[in-house]
Parts: sequence; C-alpha cells; structure tokens
Amino acid sequence: MSKIKTTHVGSLPRSKELSNLLFKKDKNENIDLINFKKIVKRDVENIVKKQIDLGIDEVSDGEMSKISYSTYVKDRIDGFSGESERKAPKDLDDYPTFKEKIAKSGGTPIYTRPCCTGELLIKDKTSLTEDIDNFKKALKKNNFSHGFMNSASPGVISNFLPNKYYKNDDEYLEKLSQIMKVEYEEISSNNIDLQIDCPDLALARHMTFKELSEEDFLHRAEKQIECLNESIKNINPSKIRMHICWGNYEGPHTHDVPLEKILPIALKAKVKTYLIESSNPRHSHEWKIFEDIKIPKDKIIVPGVIDSTTNFVEHPQVVKDRLITYSKVIDKDQLMAGTDCGFSTFAGFGIIDENIVYKKLESLVLGAEIASKNI
Repeated sequence: MSKIKTTHVGSLPRSKELSNLLFKKDKNENIDLINFKKIVKRDVENIVKKQIDLGIDEVSDGEMSKISYSTYVKDRIDGFSGESERKAPKDLDDYPTFKEKIAKSGGTPIYTRPCCTGELLIKDKTSLTEDIDNFKKALKKNNFSHGFMNSASPGVISNFLPNKYYKNDDEYLEKLSQIMKVEYEEISSNNIDLQIDCPDLALARHMTFKELSEEDFLHRAEKQIECLNESIKNINPSKIRMHICWGNYEGPHTHDVPLEKILPIALKAKVKTYLIESSNPRHSHEWKIFEDIKIPKDKIIVPGVIDSTTNFVEHPQVVKDRLITYSKVIDKDQLMAGTDCGFSTFAGFGIIDENIVYKKLESLVLGAEIASKNI
C-alpha cells in the first residue's frame, strides 16, 4: 500500500511573545536583537517538533521570523520606503457592511507595506542565513530530513509593494526576479525544498488587478510565470513547490478567478508540486477540472483538504472523502494531502485558535492514512 503524504502551506501560529517583537521590529522600534533571535530559534525548534510529532511528512519552519509571507522582503532588500495604498478585495467592495464589520473587528492586520522608490539591492543576507540555520538544526535535532521553506514570488512582491521607481511594471517584475533568485538558490542549495507563494496568480485578480479584464489579468499572469521561471532556472524543479491562493480570508470570494483559467498558466512553471485551495465552499468543486486538464507525470497536486479560515475541525472521514474524490482524476502517486492556505499568514492574525490548528493537522494525518488504505 502506497502512502498519501501530508504537508501544509507553511505558516503556523507564532507565540505571542514573538508576534509582539515582530510588530515592534516592523515599526522600527528598538528591540533586543539577541533576545529576538533566541526566541525565533526556540520557536522554530518547537514548531518543527510539533509537526513531526503529529506525523506531517513535509514540514516547515512555520515562517517564525517573518511579519508576513510577502512584506518580509522589505527588510532584506534596499529600495523600499513610504507606505502603499491598501486595496480591498473586490468581493468585499460588493458587501460594504461586511467589509466594515471586518475592519471594526480588528480582522485586518496592520503592518508596514512600502512602495519601491529606489533601485533594488540586497542589503541583508543574514536573516535568510539564520532562518536556514535554525530550520536545519531543528530538523537534525528531530532526526528528520524533509523540510520546505517559504519564499515570496516576484509577482506577489510586486503586488503588495508596488512600483514607483522603475519605468514600468514589467521592468520592476524582472528586477525582482533577479533579486529573489539569490534567496531561492540559497534555500535550495541547503537541501531544503523551496516553496514559492504565488497569490499573484489568483488573489491579485480581485485585489491588485480588479480593474483589469480577465484577458489582461491572464496576460499578466503569463509574464509573472515567465519571470519566475527565469529566477528558478538553476534549481531542480523536483525541489520546488508552488502555492496558489485566492486570499486567506473568510469572505464571499465571488470574484475569484476560476482555477481552470489559471492552472494551465501555472503548469508552465518549472516546479514539481502545486498546493491549491480545495476545501473551502468556493473552490471545493474544482477537482472536476482535472478531468480535462491532465497533469504531467512529473507534477504533484496537493489539494487543500483542510480549510484554513474556519475553526471547524474536519473529521478524518471528510479528509478521506476529499482525497478519494481527487484520486478519481489524479493518480495516487501524484497526490498529496495539504491545507488551503497558511494558518498564520500575518504574525498574530491567525483566524484559527492555535490549539485548533494542530487538531486540524492531526485530522489531516488521520484522514490521509484512511484514504491511503482505500485508494
């Protein structure tokens, strides 16, 4: 019996102590950096052990050191300053009372989001080196070898940290690809799988590019994949994962671009593994597109069988049923079990209670075990 392996999208709840320090650091407030680094190292060790103890097959460092999955780059790259305009997703624009309710509830994280206002240059390699070192030591301490580390795509950086310096957005995207290439190759060279987070292929449609036509957006997505491929050309595709996301928030999602529109473009990326949303009510039907879009034999699909926006704990039988459904259209050896998105996309702003996060991951493992026996 072959096993359906388990993983997740990457981010996991930070401790309150660490979250507070990350926000102070984000605001350029004085903090004890030595203490900060000790706390990050401690929390990476703890988070790696938790995942391994639960039985997760491919684990992450939980993105412990980062304020968010994309804007962390402002601390590693020169050329960013000021504050960018915040754009609400188009589906929230359609429901202003719901949008206001979210804002009043404190459900929108407040963190620094600058613009590109100067030439992009790498200013800090130490943070990445420390992240890699912390993760490798935590893996070794637990006699575990298979880990992955998240990194922002050039496209998502260009979406959240918009261009106000380069002559056009294409030039900016190309420069970001050159800059991020260094981070991608450093992660991979340390025998850690690279996960590139690409909400620019989905979320950006109803957020950053909500004024564009679908045709123009898809053309933009093609350019983003072209630039991404250039930045990962020296890395073995079997060591790269891609996460496609429509936004890790509870909302109508009525303007989400269909997966069938973006997947053919995403499949042009030189990566092996694709993590996609699949358990939430807006995208749970999209397994059917794999009846017509055939996945190359060298690719792996990781459907989200755990929802990252609700405190409901999926029953293992539900996880099993979702995986069996996918096994009807994707070969078992090209299938893994995952989550819709991260559980702490922004430090301190997880929708799901920390203890429930791990109960959901436990259900993921149990459900995958049952599915493995039934497929």
